[in-house]
Amino acid sequence: MIRTINKPYLLFLGDIQGDPNAKTAFGLRDWCPQDCLAQLRLPGCTVDLGLQELCPGEAAAAGAKSMVIAVAPIGGALSPHWVPHLLRALEAGLDLVSGLHDRLNSIPALSEASARLGRALHDVRHPEGAFAVATGRKRSGKRLLTVGTDCALGKKYTALALAAALQAKDIKADFRATGQTGILIAGSGIPLDAIVADFIAGAAESISPDNDVTHWDIIEGQGSLFHPAYAGVTLALVHGSQPDALVMCHDPTRKHINGYPNYPLPDLKTAVRRYLEAAYLTNPNAKFVGVSLNTSHLSSADRARELERVEDALGLPCFDPLKQGIEAVIARLSEFA
Repeated sequence: MIRTINKPYLLFLGDIQGDPNAKTAFGLRDWCPQDCLAQLRLPGCTVDLGLQELCPGEAAAAGAKSMVIAVAPIGGALSPHWVPHLLRALEAGLDLVSGLHDRLNSIPALSEASARLGRALHDVRHPEGAFAVATGRKRSGKRLLTVGTDCALGKKYTALALAAALQAKDIKADFRATGQTGILIAGSGIPLDAIVADFIAGAAESISPDNDVTHWDIIEGQGSLFHPAYAGVTLALVHGSQPDALVMCHDPTRKHINGYPNYPLPDLKTAVRRYLEAAYLTNPNAKFVGVSLNTSHLSSADRARELERVEDALGLPCFDPLKQGIEAVIARLSEFA
């Protein structure tokens, strides 16, 4: 549970390059803007959230309570040259929050400073406690899982938008976070990619337990079945979540797996078929109800053409969760008994 993290946030971007590696920062800015006071960038950083630039001392004076390491580089490593900047945040009176695999508490300088200054270190990617192996037992209630052709292309945004749209219609629904950014937004969740492989599916079961038969759990997807590094997490999440409905997420401007130029993205028909093959193991009735396109890099005219093209090709409602079309997917969910 993340409810004890003090807000608002100073978002630390380090010297990260490329928007996909800053998905935590963009997720927080877009889904809890009231909690995002400012950004801190180091020389060489190419990402800009459009927030005011403040150093830790200035941010603390302006009311910030925590500095979030708001980046997710490949491998989830914390760069050693960031440590002096993290120390300055502690000394300015800010807590530190990290969603990286490297633990803040494992860095002696940070551990010592936090103890001396009475500041908190939050490693949200490292859950406390243990999980059981998956049972495969069918649970009551309904579940929708967002899946994708790659990482960092809209699975979390799509899940958040769908949950909000259902709630706006007074349909019982909850967003279920499975990654560090979602946890910071929702206040609870399980960072699935930090769990030992044998227990990922069990953790996915626990995040969406038995519920009212009319209730929808909208589960945040992770990774991709087509990713050479992260496919294992994706497969376990598909099996453990036992989705009744799936939504495919895709960036039509992306040609290969982000960071892996030798791995082209699959075509959408192949992706739909492979995900259904995986989903049928624990829910033989699983089906796709829509395709979510990240059209942020397209013009309005190109967006409309691409949405129409994909919808015609797959026979599924196609939408951009931040732009248009989500109502057609919500209507599909009403077909589930």
